[in-house]
Order: sequence, then C-alpha cells, then structure tokens
Amino acid sequence: MAIPHLPDYPLPTASDLPDNRAAWQAEASRSVLLIHDMQEHFIGFYGDDSLLVQRLIENIVRLRDWCHEQGIPVVYTAQPSDQPPSDRALLNDFWGPGLTEADPGRQAIVSALTPAEGETVLTKWRYSAFQRSELRTLMQEWGRDQLLITGVYAHIGCLATALEAFMVDIQAFMVGDAVADFSAEEHHMALNYVASRCGCVTALGDLVGDTSNQPSRDWLRHRVTRLIDGDVTAVAADENLLDYGLDSLQVMNLVAELKTLGVTLSFEELTRTPTLEAWWTLIEQKRLAA
Repeated sequence: MAIPHLPDYPLPTASDLPDNRAAWQAEASRSVLLIHDMQEHFIGFYGDDSLLVQRLIENIVRLRDWCHEQGIPVVYTAQPSDQPPSDRALLNDFWGPGLTEADPGRQAIVSALTPAEGETVLTKWRYSAFQRSELRTLMQEWGRDQLLITGVYAHIGCLATALEAFMVDIQAFMVGDAVADFSAEEHHMALNYVASRCGCVTALGDLVGDTSNQPSRDWLRHRVTRLIDGDVTAVAADENLLDYGLDSLQVMNLVAELKTLGVTLSFEELTRTPTLEAWWTLIEQKRLAA
C-alpha cells in the first residue's frame, strides 16, 4: 500500500516531449512557480545517490533561480507529518499512513530547495495543490494566471494540480524535465495527458534558455550510431560496444567531443566499461559534479 522503491530512469529531453494541443506561451509577468512535494519523505523512495533525483533537483534549482531573476513568485507544497485520520481520510486507503508514521524530519523540503525568505510554503492535504490551500487566492492577489509545475510525482499530484488549474482558468505548464515519477512510463503518461487535455508541457531550456549544447542520452545514442556505422537501437544498453567494432581512435574522438560540451572524461574511463549505460552514467556524474 505504501509507495514502493522507485527506480532511476532518464528524464525526458525536449525532443521527447509531446506536442501541445493548446498554443499557450509562458510569460514571466503572468507566472507562478510551483515546487510540488519535494520533501525528504517522497524523494527518499528513489534511494541514495539517485541520478534521477540529482538531475531533477538541479533542474528545479535552475528554474527557481531564473524565476527569482524574473520576479516570478515561488510556491512550495509540503504535506505535514501530523495528519489526523479525519484529515488524511481516503489517502489512507491508497497509500497507508504515509508521513504520519515516518520520521518527522522527513517532512522537510530537500536542502537544495530550502525555501528562501519571502517564498510561500503551502500545507498539502490532497493530490491537487489547490485543494484546501490558498494557492488560487494568492495567484489572484498577485494578478497571475499561469502556473509552472515542477516536483513529484508527475502522474499524481502534479497532474491533479494541472487539471484543477484548467478547471479554474489558470494555464498550467508542466516542466517535463523538472518533474519525476514512479517510472518513465507513468512520467510520459502524465505529460501526454497534460499536453492533450488540460495544459501545456514545456522543457526547462525553453523557459530559461537553450540547453542543446549539453549532451543527452539521445545524443550519446546518435553519436555511437555514427561511430559504429550501424543501428544502435539494436544494441542493448549493457552490451560491450567494442564487440560492434568501436576502436580506440573512435573512443578518443568521443573524448574530445565530450570535452567541447563541458564533460571531461578520459580514454581509460570510457574503455573500462564500454557500454551505453556505463557511458551515460559517467556523463551524468561528471556533469553533476561540475
């Protein structure tokens, strides 16, 4: 009944995002940033040293910094550890006691996203951030009618919030690479639903500036395709690329190309475990440590 252990998976790139049915454009003067349920309790289900969590937090921090520069209000939601049965109600039937039986310290928002002075933290009681909260009232007071949605979990609270925003004539923008979920499949399901039924899906780079100069998992696959002169989709992520004809010179060229993109890896690091999965893990580790 409780949330299960959650796996790592790659966040979608801009090219992975669904087409939007609506032609809305996010505008700084109309927007509010929502950082949804980024609490130690919910993030903890991904386990320690999750690359997904590291990338998620990095992207939300970057978006939050941009919002500060643009004068966009920032709002957080956080469930309380003290939830009487009458308040938790039907949530018990789906998720059990949740935070009520967890270490009270797990209620805290993750340290990298600690709310700054002047930012708003709303107590979260239901999936939607609008339910039993002041979010709609605050947006009306601020003269804002667009909501940028980030956080966890994409197919539960983030999706419910986007749907309720639509119901009250607020344009919701789910930031596809600044939300995370139980799985890649559920993540994409949430994005597809929002894009086709109640809001728009956007990429971090589309809001804060182009990030196309950064290597992505798709970029790595396409680059390796050119190196082995074949169809890399036929290569399993854990297969040895040397078995497909990859030679030392090609690996050295890849090292040089990655360096121009801000990722410094050695020939020895790449040849130690020459698989797509190992290489992408190395790229993520180097980029996050930069």
